[in-house]
Amino acid sequence: MITRRKMLLSSAAALLTGSISMLLGRRQLEAVNTVTTAQTTPIMPPIQGLSYTPVTTLNGSTLPWKWDNGVKVFHLIAESVKREFAPGMIVNCWGYNGQTPGPTIEAVEGDRVRILVTNKLAEHTTIHWHGVLLPNGMDGVGGLNQPQIKPGETYVYEFTLRQHGTQMYHPHADEMVQIAMGMMGFFIIHPRGPEQPRIDRDFCIFLGEWFIEPGTATSNPNIMTDFNLFTFNSRVFPGTEPLVVKLGNRVRIRIANVSMDSHPIHLHGYNFKITGTDGGKIPPTAQWPETTVNVPPGTTRDFEFIADAPGDWAFHCHKSHHTMNAMSHTIPNMIGVKQSGVDRKVQNLLPDYMAMGERGMAEMAEMVMPLPRNTLPMMTGKGPFGPVEMGGMFTVLKVRENITNYDDPGWYQHPEGTVAWRVAE
Repeated sequence: MITRRKMLLSSAAALLTGSISMLLGRRQLEAVNTVTTAQTTPIMPPIQGLSYTPVTTLNGSTLPWKWDNGVKVFHLIAESVKREFAPGMIVNCWGYNGQTPGPTIEAVEGDRVRILVTNKLAEHTTIHWHGVLLPNGMDGVGGLNQPQIKPGETYVYEFTLRQHGTQMYHPHADEMVQIAMGMMGFFIIHPRGPEQPRIDRDFCIFLGEWFIEPGTATSNPNIMTDFNLFTFNSRVFPGTEPLVVKLGNRVRIRIANVSMDSHPIHLHGYNFKITGTDGGKIPPTAQWPETTVNVPPGTTRDFEFIADAPGDWAFHCHKSHHTMNAMSHTIPNMIGVKQSGVDRKVQNLLPDYMAMGERGMAEMAEMVMPLPRNTLPMMTGKGPFGPVEMGGMFTVLKVRENITNYDDPGWYQHPEGTVAWRVAE
């Protein structure tokens, strides 16, 4: 018999408030607030002569920079943050500039970049620029390539970008804890010249895994395999924002993974071509078609397609447990076990008890019962036809005709006769 507290496990977050110092604009150092929402920061407006389409980091942002004598200067601050995984759940994490994942770094092949890293954690750290070709002393492995960055210290990394592609940054100090607590981010290096064909919408999604006991708010970094929350950019459905594109757009989705598991990411309604890895762009003659891309630990994958089919298309990890929230893996299997009358008897001792699982778990999406504090339902989210019965690594690609912006357009209005129907009895 399954109790409420056995079934549901926590996830979450809201972002740390307050002020931090970071480099902004083009001329000066300014103080800015840490991110206070989990909404996607809009991409920059078109810039005259810009050779690339800026990326959109769902439920995240892009790191500002300034010029300094021909060098692009960025500032990352390693610190404790609070992250809202979905409404109703806040998780104590570690990250950068008030966020997990940290803000996306965008630059162009050939740029000289200088990245200041300030450590506001209670322990030392470093940053490794995963997949980036650079001098050995800039590689960021504590003890091997540099001293550890102690609490309160700021280190400078400076190098010229010699490649383009989808790279990452993450610590190479106490990795088991620091990565597991959310310290990671994208490092996007655009090609120097215009891309052909040009990308209209370019998305970044970082995959994550967490174990958070029911009713608590801090992930356990000692867990090796039995995770209970799976995230896109440290958000779980229904907290994940949709990917909104215009009919006919050429779309690229970049996926990164430094978690313990591989994740087969599946897109409904389309096939696409795998166009890049953290090793670089795949030549057109070597690209291959898929509907699911497997993203192993320590890698990135890019895929591209033309958004030629309007609708609301599911986008998710295809490991079935990875599209659930707050899921316990130690409960007994009650499928087919008759539990009639059990509720009333057990409720004499446990008033919140509800028997479940006899006919499967779909009932979880419709039940309204008390949760442990700071804990999400296992299956949640509402669609135009009822409960979506998903969580975790799940969101929606929304393809629309004649839209003028990329705000969420709401649910798709199906043309008459194009929705599956029930056969009359």
